[in-house]
Amino acid sequence: MVASLFPEDTVWMPENGVDSDSADITFGRSWLFDFEAGDFIFSPTRKISTAVDTAAWVMWCEKAVRTPRYRHLIYSRDYGQEYDDLIGRGYSRAVLESEIERMMTEALTVDPRTAGVDSFTFEWSSDACQFTCNVKNVRDETITLEGGVSV
Repeated sequence: MVASLFPEDTVWMPENGVDSDSADITFGRSWLFDFEAGDFIFSPTRKISTAVDTAAWVMWCEKAVRTPRYRHLIYSRDYGQEYDDLIGRGYSRAVLESEIERMMTEALTVDPRTAGVDSFTFEWSSDACQFTCNVKNVRDETITLEGGVSV
């Protein structure tokens, strides 16, 4: 017997390829990093401190939006942001804000732990844009991320 080309009992994945059942998604561990100091956070015994569960996801989000896409061979082509593409293009502020939203959303939703990115706010000062957004994970926990782009 030939298999049906249109099986009715097949469970299809959503468009983004992420199963909506968050129970199957593990949050794992990560190293704690101090982005202001540019170094790992160490314990009193000089071991690198670890982040677990939601804190590991937060570290991943922070690192993903601070890493330029395509610059480091260790990361996949889906990892990081492309702010450099905005420099010197002469786009209007509305277009730049739209592109920043797109880039942030793409950078963060590639991770199956991330459910959505929204509530963007922008502050302009000359040719620099500071922005914030809310990032929600599949456990309905929300963080606020900040960033900046000089165009």
